[in-house]
Amino acid sequence: MTDELGIRRGHALRAAVERGLVDEHAPVVGLLDITGIQQTATALHAAFATPGVEVTHTFAVKAASLVPVLALLGECGLGAEVASPGELALARAAGIPAERTVLDSPAKTTAELREALTLGIAVNADNPQELARIDALIAGAPSTSPVGLRVNPQIGAGSIGAMSTATATSKFGVALRDPGAEEWVLRAYAQRPWLNRLHTHTGSQGVPLQLMAAGVRAAYDLAERINAAAGRRQITVLDIGGGLPVDFASDDVHPTFADYADLLRAEIPGLFDGRYGLVTEFGRSLLAKNGAVLARVEYAKSAGGRPIAVTHAGAQVATRTVFVPEAWPIRVLALDAKGREKDGEPVAQDVAGPCCFAGDLVARDRALPLLAAGDHVALLDTGAYYFSNHFAYNSLPRPAVHGYTAHPDGSVDFAPVRAAQTEAEIVAESGGGLPPLRRG
Repeated sequence: MTDELGIRRGHALRAAVERGLVDEHAPVVGLLDITGIQQTATALHAAFATPGVEVTHTFAVKAASLVPVLALLGECGLGAEVASPGELALARAAGIPAERTVLDSPAKTTAELREALTLGIAVNADNPQELARIDALIAGAPSTSPVGLRVNPQIGAGSIGAMSTATATSKFGVALRDPGAEEWVLRAYAQRPWLNRLHTHTGSQGVPLQLMAAGVRAAYDLAERINAAAGRRQITVLDIGGGLPVDFASDDVHPTFADYADLLRAEIPGLFDGRYGLVTEFGRSLLAKNGAVLARVEYAKSAGGRPIAVTHAGAQVATRTVFVPEAWPIRVLALDAKGREKDGEPVAQDVAGPCCFAGDLVARDRALPLLAAGDHVALLDTGAYYFSNHFAYNSLPRPAVHGYTAHPDGSVDFAPVRAAQTEAEIVAESGGGLPPLRRG
């Protein structure tokens, strides 16, 4: 599968250049491997499939907030994990049904909660104040929505602190190890017979599998205590979040969904004995390997003896990579003017973006075949977040995104996912057409 991914990507990069998807007028585009997305979704289903256990896999919409992508994942049997009104609107536009949608956010407004409860969407309450809001809403208008509580097991951080959500001071969920917290949780469930889910999420990139499993274990053990206290199966579903890390160093998919599911089966066998339904919320691990950013090299220059390739892919698409490169490194392919991988002796060079600040580099001192003006670069493993977290520095437009299907004979079919943002749209978004401010 790894070799196939690279072969399909190579065909798509070449075809994108040949057909003018990237040119002077569109110097950077996003590409998504439709076949790869389908294969990854299939692998996820297979990894967790267990007789007698109902598993609902949702996709974290923040990882790729693109309606055609969400619709494809919906056709693959996935739902949507949403964390804002906008993400919910995207999921609904993609046809994701309410019964496969979960609302998670640490700052839900009463209006957001009301909408979700009216639609029958599952809600994970983040804190006691939010749970009190839900109490009031349900008292006024009973809902069919499954409702759960997010808990923070406070088990520690992975290698990227900003991506770790189960630390001692995380802003997410009810901190279980704080004094009196678990007692409050037990009372909250005892007082609300309709509270029937429990949610946890340890973090994403940089969190090892053992730490992820420890977080799930803490939630499972708490659910057992809650159900024992209730004398019945009050909690029927455990939402175990997502967070499977991605290997950004190669085309290898490691760890796999199967690796994670097997670890959970070994360490928490009761999770799969049929007493609980499961919900997952994977994002990056479903899309990252299936995307690439393709950009033209506008100029090739040097400074202080180091070659610099100035491209059109920088902080506006690779924001995390530019600002925190040690945590978010990405691979760069050097391509020639026709979109084919370049040969030649590797030369240490910088690969720069178009933004007007010195640190706009996607690769520093990287050994690659020497890039020249008119060549191209491909930023790999960028299918998740790179197309949905646009950074509008210098009013650079959001690039077009295309899905592709690469066939064994090398032919490629492209399908539009998102049109490039126009200058008129940038002006309108920035207040164009509104009256000028007047001096007081």
